[in-house]
Amino acid sequence: MNADYALLTDLYQMTMAQGYWDSGKGDEEACFHMYFRDYPFKGGYAIAAGMEQLAQIVDDYRFTSDDVAYLASLQAPGGGPLFSEGFLGQLEDFRLTLNIDAVPEGTVVFPHEPIVRVTGPIAQCQLLETTLLNCVNFQTLIATKAARVCLAAKGAPVAEFGLRRAQGLGGVWASRAAVVGGCASTSNVLAGKLFSIPVSGTHAHSWVMAFDSELEAFRAYAREFPNNCVLLVDTYDVEQGIANAITVGLEMKERGEHLAAIRIDSGDLSWLAKMARRMLDEAGLTDTGIVLSNDLDEYTITSILSEGAPVTSWGVGTKLATAYEQPTLGGVFKLSAVRSSDGDEWVKRLKISETAAKLTTPGVLDVRRYYQEDGTIAGDMVFDVNDGVDEREIIIDPSDDIRQKRLAGLRYETLLKPLARNGRSVLTAQESSALAAQKRAREGLATLDESQLRMLNPHTYPVGLDYKLFDARRALVAQLRNVVP
Repeated sequence: MNADYALLTDLYQMTMAQGYWDSGKGDEEACFHMYFRDYPFKGGYAIAAGMEQLAQIVDDYRFTSDDVAYLASLQAPGGGPLFSEGFLGQLEDFRLTLNIDAVPEGTVVFPHEPIVRVTGPIAQCQLLETTLLNCVNFQTLIATKAARVCLAAKGAPVAEFGLRRAQGLGGVWASRAAVVGGCASTSNVLAGKLFSIPVSGTHAHSWVMAFDSELEAFRAYAREFPNNCVLLVDTYDVEQGIANAITVGLEMKERGEHLAAIRIDSGDLSWLAKMARRMLDEAGLTDTGIVLSNDLDEYTITSILSEGAPVTSWGVGTKLATAYEQPTLGGVFKLSAVRSSDGDEWVKRLKISETAAKLTTPGVLDVRRYYQEDGTIAGDMVFDVNDGVDEREIIIDPSDDIRQKRLAGLRYETLLKPLARNGRSVLTAQESSALAAQKRAREGLATLDESQLRMLNPHTYPVGLDYKLFDARRALVAQLRNVVP
C-alpha cells in the first residue's frame, strides 16, 4: 500500500533535522533502538509486527514538491518562515541512506530489548522515528492481541472482521497484523488483495431483513453461494433461525450441497451453541459447523469453551482490530550511540531520567535468544555488538541487579536481521509474507513455557543485559551524574 509518508512525522523531527544540518551534524552517524517497556494486555509476551510497512515506507521515502511547498508555508510563532530555504532545498533531492535491522515479523518479543535498530545520519534517523513507531507500535499491539485470542480458541479458526470499528485506514494494517498474530482470515477485502491473506465472510442481518421471511432469505443465499453457505440465525429468534437453517441445510443436502455452518451473533452464546449443536445433530446435519461472534475477546472465548460449548470457529472484530482495552504498546525510539562518520568508533549515549524505568541502554545493541535442550527459550541477552559478550554469559536484570541468570552452554541465535541497507529494503518476498510471519509466531509461541502463555498473572520471561553492557551502563550513569570517584 504505497503512499507519500515523508510528512507522516512530528514537527519537531523536521525542526531538529534542520538544526542538525545547519549545525554541521546532519551527516554524523547515530544509532537508535526501538523497544517497549511493559507487556501488552498484562500478558507474558508480544508478537512483533509492522516491519513490512516500514520496509515499504523506506523504499518510497521522499519529499515531493508539494511537501516542500507546504513546509515553506509554515510560519514560526515569532514571525517569518519556520524553515530556511537552504534546508528546504536539501529536501527536494533527499533520499534515505540509513541501515535498519529488526526482528522478523512474527517473532515473540519482550520488554526492554531492541526490536528495531536504525543506524545512519542522525537527521535521517530522526525523520524516520515517528513513522517507524507508528508502524511497529500499532501492528505489534494488534498481532499480540490476535495471538492471545487464537490461543484462547484452542486451534479453532478465528476470523478477524473489525474493519468497520477500526481507527480509519489503520484497519487495513490491523487486518494484516491480526493474521500475523494467528487469525485464519479477515473480512477486509482490501487487506486480502494487498497482502495475499485469506478473506472470509457470511452475510449480515440486513440480508435477512430484506426478504419477506427468514426462510426465504436463507434459501436465496444458499442458491447464490452453495459452496460457501454460512447462515446468520439470530436476526429474529435464534431457535427459529436454527430451525430455518436446518430446513435449508436439508434441502441443500438433497441437491448434493453442504450447509457449511450457522453463525450466532447475540445472546448467551454458550447456551445457544449447545442448543444449536443438538438441533443440527438431531436433523442429521452433523457436519454443519457453529460460528460464534459478538464482541468476543480472549476472555469471553475462554469462558465459553470452559462451559463445553461446541464451537467450530470464531469471528472477532472490535476488541481485536482496536486492541480494545489497551490503546497503545508504548514503544519508544532512543538514541544510544554516535560517531563522527562511518568507520569511527561508536561513542555510547545514555538518557538518565528521574524515573528509573526510563533509563536507556547505551551502545549498538542486539539480542541473543538462548534455548533449552527441549527447544523452549531460556532467556534473552541484550549486548553491544562492538564489545562482544562476557565469557560467563550471564544476564542481569537492568532494574534489579540481584536477579541474574547464567546461560552459558546453551544454543542461541541473534534476533536482529537486516531490513534495509543504504536506504533500501532488503526483505525478500518470503520475509515480507504475512503468512510466513504467522508461521513464525506460531513456532515462537510454542517455545514459551505454559506459565508465560497464561492469560492472568503470567510468569515473567528473563530478559537482561550482558555483564559487559551492564557495567558500561553503570559506569556511564556514574559519569553523567558526576559521581565518578
